[in-house]
Amino acid sequence: MAGFNNIYGQDAIKEYMRNVLETRQISHAYILSGEKNSGKEFIAGIFARTLQCEKGGTEPCGECHSCRQALSGNHPDIIRVVHEKPGSIGVEDIRSQVNNDIVIKPYYGPYKIYIINEGEKMTVQAQNALLKTLEEPPAYGIILILTANAGALLPTIQSRCVKLEMKPVRDDIVRRYLMEELKVPDYKANVCVAFARGNIGRAKLLASSEDFDRVKEEAVTLLKYIHELETAEIVAAIKKISEFKLDVADYLDLISIWYRDVLLFKATNDANHLIFREEIKYIRKEADRTSYEGLEKILDAVEKAKQRLLANVNFDLTMQLMCMTIQEN
Repeated sequence: MAGFNNIYGQDAIKEYMRNVLETRQISHAYILSGEKNSGKEFIAGIFARTLQCEKGGTEPCGECHSCRQALSGNHPDIIRVVHEKPGSIGVEDIRSQVNNDIVIKPYYGPYKIYIINEGEKMTVQAQNALLKTLEEPPAYGIILILTANAGALLPTIQSRCVKLEMKPVRDDIVRRYLMEELKVPDYKANVCVAFARGNIGRAKLLASSEDFDRVKEEAVTLLKYIHELETAEIVAAIKKISEFKLDVADYLDLISIWYRDVLLFKATNDANHLIFREEIKYIRKEADRTSYEGLEKILDAVEKAKQRLLANVNFDLTMQLMCMTIQEN
């Protein structure tokens, strides 16, 4: 059974949670913030299982009735709040699954633990409803709010919670996880580490993708010949990513990695630390033809494209603007 020893990185959060579990000075509410796929659910699950474990230690034992129930997803006192609308958690979701339920004492464990994933999706009305419970929680009630954007939570919610922030995991730790736990070969691990930017979940997503090699190959082919293609052809090639199980933003991250390689090679003339070093011929060519300023503009354009897609700006227009910057520089 997974425990705190199975969490790579996040040492401050692990130390805090173990101390809380040892002293039993449990808060009634926590905000665990970090970007998507950073491992918030994994950590919250371990914390919840340990709190309910019959042995009362600082790790879930994995053997008691409570641990077995929790692992099967059927623990009656570990409640994961669900919502029908994908874009929001409404007031009725909070009232029915938290407020009206928390008044009932635990069925089995010492606590009733509520895990609210994607907490940033709670409407203002939902947050105000939750606030009523946070103001006067029963002694056995614990609420874990997981969020990719703690700033979307009301100040009154934040002030009543212990805030724990996920930190980027060091590249060497991400690489070790991929190679030791997932048995990923080193050449693939290097791309995944660069892609992850300290987020183990993102690294795992790419490493576990059956389409990894094809996605990488298509991205590299596009970038090698990008100055010889029409803008419409480039947009069509990027749109083709929908055939794979990767988000367009993830594909844009691969483009960023390529241009960071170009920038690094231009600055050092050393291929040893490049992610795409097997493509050194094309990286050298790009480094020779593009200025430092041009590369900075390209990297900035890729980031802006990701932000525009998040803001639901038209896909074709977003890609055209990005491609124009790449081709002009």
